[in-house]
Amino acid sequence: MHRIHLASLLAALALAFAPAAPVAAQGQDANKAQAKEAAPDADGYARAMLSAVVRVKMKAIAGARSSANLGERREGTGVVIDRNGHIVTIGYIVIEAESIEVVTHDNRTVPATLIGYDHATGFGLLRATLPLNVAPMALGRAASLEVREPVMILPAGGREAASIAYVISKRAFSGSWEYHLESAIFTSPPTLQWAGAALVNSDGKLVGIGSLLVRDTAGPGASLPGNMFVPVDVLTPILPDLIAKGRRAEPPRPWLGLATEPVQGHLFVTRVSPDGPADRAGIRAGDIVVGVGGDPVRTHEELYRKMWGLGAAGVEVPVKLLQGGDVREVKVRSIDRFEYFKERPTY
Repeated sequence: MHRIHLASLLAALALAFAPAAPVAAQGQDANKAQAKEAAPDADGYARAMLSAVVRVKMKAIAGARSSANLGERREGTGVVIDRNGHIVTIGYIVIEAESIEVVTHDNRTVPATLIGYDHATGFGLLRATLPLNVAPMALGRAASLEVREPVMILPAGGREAASIAYVISKRAFSGSWEYHLESAIFTSPPTLQWAGAALVNSDGKLVGIGSLLVRDTAGPGASLPGNMFVPVDVLTPILPDLIAKGRRAEPPRPWLGLATEPVQGHLFVTRVSPDGPADRAGIRAGDIVVGVGGDPVRTHEELYRKMWGLGAAGVEVPVKLLQGGDVREVKVRSIDRFEYFKERPTY
């Protein structure tokens, strides 16, 4: 497949899926001719890409722990990646689901099941229960993206939701919820429909899945709003395991249920998951994490590397805290994060 100029592809999206309302036919024909001259296959690629993008709707089970932060009903985007009806999305949309539906580009609603979830990357994998009859989107390589390269963002919603953005940076990302990526993709300008949105390169291939709206795409301290995408490069190695077993083959990382924020070289505890390991060990919001065992920690990445370096889920994590003016060590028995959910996915 040859490379297509993304501006021509976006124009093809608009033309191929133009509304039925009356338009100036002469102007439309002229624009279509220009688009075809610039990229003869743009119309076909545009239709194929849009057909692979579906809307994901989820209703959480009663009492789902994730509902406190994410809501009982969630909606976002998923991308069909093969002929077997497998759909990749961002996992927070679909975790602890009672029911999941996907809506295709031609407004068909099809039930789906969460068959795989990976906390380490954040990916969720769905399988439609009925044939979707759409062309899947091929997986590309995010590693080949260059900074300042134009990319297309495709949320559910068809050609009106599509937009062009630019890769601003590719760098490590750490989240407050015990989450770390060695390399994430940051783009700008932002889309406000980021959850699960497809990031597509100029070969028409999927290179990332939308995760967050951020303010610092260019790096810490540099204010430039945009989005963070999880690269598909970290999905490819675990995809066979997610399809076959529902999760990656490696032992799960230890999880404490501890949310922190770095402030002036200190990690302040902002939240503990109710009845999670940190909560049961007596860690409270307002405490300051100063170390793991004898090793000091000042950043999310330092904290997570020390925790995860101790072993698999179930290992005891010695967390050193500044609590009420005193420094004390709290031994926290970690768990597999799946154990915290009210109901595990059915894989």
